[in-house]
Parts: sequence; structure tokens; C-alpha cells
Amino acid sequence: MPEKNEEYIADVLSLGTQGEGVLSADGTTFFVPFVLPGERVRFKALKVGKGVGYGKALEILRPSPDRVVPRCSVFGRCGGCQLQHMSYPAQCAFKKEAVQSALKKIGNIVYDVPMPVVSEKKYGYRNKLQVPVAADGKGGFVMGFYAARSHRIVPTDDCAIHPDWAKKVFAAFDGYMRKNGVEGYDERRGTGSVRHVVVRDMGGRFIVTVVSREAALQNTSDLIGRLRGVLPAFTLLLNVNDKPTNVIFGDRFFTLCGTGVFDAVEGGIAYEAGAQTFVQVNADVRGKLYEGALAALEGCGAQTVADCYSGAGLLTAMIARRVRKVYGIEVVPEAVRCADRLKERNGLCNMENICGKVEDVLPALLERERGKRLALVLDPPRAGIGRGVLSAVIASGAEHLVLISCNPATLARDLGILTGTLREEAGGALVRGDGAGAYRIRSLQPYDMFPQTKHVETLVCLERK
Repeated sequence: MPEKNEEYIADVLSLGTQGEGVLSADGTTFFVPFVLPGERVRFKALKVGKGVGYGKALEILRPSPDRVVPRCSVFGRCGGCQLQHMSYPAQCAFKKEAVQSALKKIGNIVYDVPMPVVSEKKYGYRNKLQVPVAADGKGGFVMGFYAARSHRIVPTDDCAIHPDWAKKVFAAFDGYMRKNGVEGYDERRGTGSVRHVVVRDMGGRFIVTVVSREAALQNTSDLIGRLRGVLPAFTLLLNVNDKPTNVIFGDRFFTLCGTGVFDAVEGGIAYEAGAQTFVQVNADVRGKLYEGALAALEGCGAQTVADCYSGAGLLTAMIARRVRKVYGIEVVPEAVRCADRLKERNGLCNMENICGKVEDVLPALLERERGKRLALVLDPPRAGIGRGVLSAVIASGAEHLVLISCNPATLARDLGILTGTLREEAGGALVRGDGAGAYRIRSLQPYDMFPQTKHVETLVCLERK
């Protein structure tokens, strides 16, 4: 059995679900990040259990032709990207396999998954910057991104998967906080001030939010002046979060400069979003994904659509132009308010926005629309679709489903329940089913919404058996 802290040499056999290399040494399967299939590597065993270990690559003895030089100086230490050492075609192949493997291993579904729809931008594509800030133990702060699986901040002043404006924002906040003696947040003691800086780009206009433990910022005019020097147009918000939680935003927002929200146009729809409104981070791939979802709805001939987890209503509004009636269901009040303004601005009388949890709203809505040609769009968070929602969907009689997922594991689980390849036992455990579920998969397509990372978005169209 291998020993902890010992060094070994082995060939990389494949990639795991997180993009890490899978190797075998002395009868133990090791998972080692930042290596590629076919490479021969020297690695150190960091943790060894019964048949499974975790290691750190020390030297690439035989590199893969798919290995490239990472663009980011903190790649390998920052937990944001996992694949910058991998060529883009190899990244896409990994993501295809990640979806296909999850379907088979978790959902008991065999499906020939196509290659992902690619992103035009391989770097600099993110329209949202989310930077944690912490106390440095000396009365100051440290700003950067979390290391993998931790709340330890890796200091940095830039990010390769964000556009050039991110570096300017880093510099503006660094200068402001140093000049004014602003402390970072100490999550262990619950002291200090600034916890996060969150910036969203809305077509060249920026929603900047400072998340603080305190309900005031020192010398706000200095911060506003620095931001005016680097951003063409912005609104500045203060969010107060004084709770010992990993949730980024607290309940209270104060507008320090500007309107607090911005509007934009996409697909002929004028829409508005604020700091809490969910908007896909890659505008190019978001457009392609929405085109795919709309094409699926047009192909099924639905008259009524319920758009679950609808956010600020952009996709809901696009659907409204193609069907008799569409409902948007969203739990975040700010997003629903934005969706209502979107409805009015675009004159969409057949669009109705409902504020509430999908599992609470959907059953009554489905009962009201029973007997009509009904389709559901479900774009849940990473945790996937709740069991109560899945039960309501299966009982609804909806002829067509369009699922959008950012997590292959929860997607595979949800598809297994919908298609019957998984069934739920009395205690809630999922076991292999006979495939006699309510729905069958009509099409499935991954989208590379997040280049350089392990994440992948997937669009699935289902029809009732």
C-alpha cells in the first residue's frame, strides 16, 4: 500500500469528474489535479485510504500533446479554473464525457452525447466578477479568489476568464481600501468590514456591490471617484451581511450611486437586472442556449409554457412571443420585479410572473392549465430539481419538458426519475428502475458556458411517452 508523502511515478489513465487525472500506483487509484491522459508524471501522495488516494503532481515526465501553458499566474492555486492546462478541443471532449458518464453512472441512462456547442471567447468571457475579501490579520485585507474546497483566499489582482475591466476594478478597490484603512472581514471572529465585491457587466454598464458587515462605508466619495476613473457607467450598491453564513448577500441593500439596476436588449427583448438577478455569465453561449430552448418549444407546438426558476424573465419574454400564454416562476423578489417591468416595457400581455418557490407554485398552476398543450421549462440551481417539483411535473400531464442544467450529476439524477431509469423507494433512496417512466429523452446538447473550468451547461428536451 502506498505511503503518505512518498513520491511515485505513474501514467495518467483518464480524467475524473472534476477534471483531475486518474492514476494507479501500488494497487491504489490516485486522483491528481492538473495532469492529462497519456502523461507520465511524478507525484506526491497527499492522502491515502483503502484503495484510493489523492496526490499532487511534481513533474510531468512525458507531456500530452493536449497540454498548453496556462494564461493565469495563480492557476493551480486558485480554485476557479481546473482546465487551463488543457487545449480547448480537449476541454470540450472532457465535458462531453463528463455528461455521458454522469448519465450512465448516476442516472442509469445510456446516451450518445454530442460535443458541446463552443464558446467564441475562450478567455475574458465572464460578465460577472465575484471577489471575496478577508482580514489579513494585520488590520488590513486580502482580496482574490478562494483556493479549491476552502475559504482561504489566493491573492490576485486579475482574472483571465474575466474581461480587462476586472483588473481595473481590482486596482480601484485595492487603492480605496488601503487609503481609507478599510478592513477585510474576519469570518472566524465575525469582525472587520468588507466581505465581497460583486460586479456585473450589463453591456458596458456595471452594477457594483460592496458586501459589508457594517451598514456604512468609509469615504464613499473616494470609491465612487476611483470607479469613475475605470468604468464608463456604473451604479454602486452597499449590501449589509452581518450573519455568520457562506451566503454572499444579506437582506439589506442601499444605493450609494446611480439607479441600482440597468437595462439591456437581447433577442429583441428589452430587460432589466439588478445585483441579485440571475443572468448567465457568458453572453455568447447564453444566446446559443436560449436559441436551442426556443427551437425545442417551437418544435413541440406548445400553447402554454411554465418557465420555472425564471430569473429576471428574459427567456420567459422570448417564449411569450411564440406561445399563447407563459408563466414565469421565480423565488427572488427583485428578479420578479425586473420581470414585471420587462413585461410592461415589451408589451407582453400573455406573460405572467409569479413570485414563489417552484414546488409551492407549480402544482396549482398545472392543475389550472390541465388539458392544454403544456410544456415546462426548468432551469434549476446546481442542486437540481426538488423531488416535490419532479412529482408535480410527472403528475402534470405536460407533453414536453425543456431542462437546462449546469450540473451533470443532478441532471442525471433528475432525468433518471423522469424517464424511470431510477425509482424512489419508500425511504427516499433512489435505485435502478425499469425505464417505464413518464418521459423519454428527445434530444440532449451540452454547451460550453464556462471555458477553462470543469463546468458545463446542458439542454435536454423530453417528450411524454
